[in-house]
Amino acid sequence: MGNTKDTSVSKAAHSLSNNYASSSSLGEHSQYDNEYDPALLHPILRSEYRSTVANFVAPIYGHDLWQCFELSWLNNHGVPQVACADIIVPMASLAIVESKSLKLYLNSFHDRQFADQEDVKTLIKVDLTALLSAEVKVVFRSASEVVGASSQAIEPLLLDNLEVTCSQYQRDPKLLLLNADNRQVSGEQFCSHLLRSHCPVTNQPDWGTLTIRYSGSAINPEALLRYIVSFRQHNGFHEQCVEQIYSDIMTECQPELLTVYAQYTRRGGIDINPWRSNDSEPLVLDRVWRQ
Repeated sequence: MGNTKDTSVSKAAHSLSNNYASSSSLGEHSQYDNEYDPALLHPILRSEYRSTVANFVAPIYGHDLWQCFELSWLNNHGVPQVACADIIVPMASLAIVESKSLKLYLNSFHDRQFADQEDVKTLIKVDLTALLSAEVKVVFRSASEVVGASSQAIEPLLLDNLEVTCSQYQRDPKLLLLNADNRQVSGEQFCSHLLRSHCPVTNQPDWGTLTIRYSGSAINPEALLRYIVSFRQHNGFHEQCVEQIYSDIMTECQPELLTVYAQYTRRGGIDINPWRSNDSEPLVLDRVWRQ
């Protein structure tokens, strides 16, 4: 009887393993073409998502860093090559690229032969520059390359350990407050791993680490944490969220200098890291552990 039961359970488990995802999005088929195809790329106008940024304040400096880990091609001998592509898109580009379309595009390289990686980089740069109507920078890192540590003059204050009560999970800029003592700060930095929002196309949750560098009348850290948490049900692309946070802080707190940098968790082999600033000094950060 024991063997009969085990066989029965095994058959049931096999049946479930073949059908458990059939009615979910996980079971939907994605077409990975064997032929290189730039037509797979799908642009989204910045003006479209920026129309959803309330009280938009245009930053002076910034770009979007896309770190792409699913890139492979063949050399002239048919041997697969792999690399991580850092794609840097200026914030002034006419459009951004929809992330799944970029994933499908990069995967379309996997069966194509190139003389060397410079040819691969050039092709990606040409295609994306034409698509986005802006000069795109492409940097390759080998799979064995160790990412060097950045040097930070100021250690950010981790907001997540503050004792606060949160009840607002829809974006609310009025949660932002200045310190009551009106003290002035220069280059103060805050960090939180609690940034969460939703993709406006798929409604999938996006998770990110937010770093803010701030000069001016001191912002209240507890209020800033409550504000970050209020993005928990917010619908917006990564770029939209960063520009909304930048605009809200500029509008509500009126800092002299502000930099907002979000490092989002990788999805589909790509992580997106937008930063926006009115400070000419760039903010260079290490990759965070969950990327």
